[in-house]
Amino acid sequence: MADKKKITLKVLRFNPEKDAKPHYEAYQLEVASTDRVLDLLEAVKGYQDGTLTFRRSCAHGVCGSDAMRINGRNALACKVLVKDITSDTITVEPLMGLKIKKDLVVDMEPFFENFRSVLPYFINDNPPADGKEHRQSPEQRERFDDTTKCILCAACTTSCPSFWSNDAYVGPAAIVNAHRFVFDSRDEGAAERLNILNEQMGVWRCRTAFNCTEACPREIHITQAIAEVKQAILTGKLD
Repeated sequence: MADKKKITLKVLRFNPEKDAKPHYEAYQLEVASTDRVLDLLEAVKGYQDGTLTFRRSCAHGVCGSDAMRINGRNALACKVLVKDITSDTITVEPLMGLKIKKDLVVDMEPFFENFRSVLPYFINDNPPADGKEHRQSPEQRERFDDTTKCILCAACTTSCPSFWSNDAYVGPAAIVNAHRFVFDSRDEGAAERLNILNEQMGVWRCRTAFNCTEACPREIHITQAIAEVKQAILTGKLD
C-alpha cells in the first residue's frame, strides 16, 4: 500500500452566479503518493464540496479534457502524481488566456475557433489512380508523425505569452494541426493553410519561448513544428 500523507489542495474557485471575482479555497486531504491530482479533485467533489466544477473524461491522458495549471504549470490532472510534487500544498487553477466559466472550466470556443481556422482536415478532391487509396511510404508518414499526437487539450496555447497578449493569435495547437496536414504527401491544401498562417495573427506571432513544448503532455516538439511551418512559408518547400 502506498504511503499516506496530508496535503492542502488549494483551488481557484469562481461561480459567475455569485462571485464578483475568482478566489482560492483550501481543502485538507490525506492522499497516497500514487494518487493523481485528478483523484484529489474527485475526492473533494465527492466528499467535501459537490459544487467544485472541472472537466474530465477518460482520465488516462488521451482526451485532454482535464488540462489545468498545477503549481503554476500547465498539465493534465490525470497525469500528475502526488509523489512528483515536492510541496505539501498543491495549487490548482484554470488555464490562462481563456474566460473562466466556472471554477476550473474555461470557455474553449476561442481555442477551437482558432483550430478550425487553419483547415485541420484532409483536403484532396482527386481520387487515387487505382481507385482504392492514396498510398504513402513509411518515410512520408513519418514526416508528420509527431504532430498527429495532439489531443487538443490547449495546454500549449494557454501557456503561450503571445496568446495571453492577444487571443486572436492562432496559437501553437492550431499550428501543430496545420503542420500535420501541410506535410502530409496525400493532402493538397498546404498552400491555402500556409497563406492563412502567413497572416498577422498567424505563425509569425510565435516568439519561440518554448513554453508550448514544455507544456505539451504528449511531448510533441511544438517549437520545431512551428519553425518548420515558418520555413515552408518562406521557401515554398515541403521536404
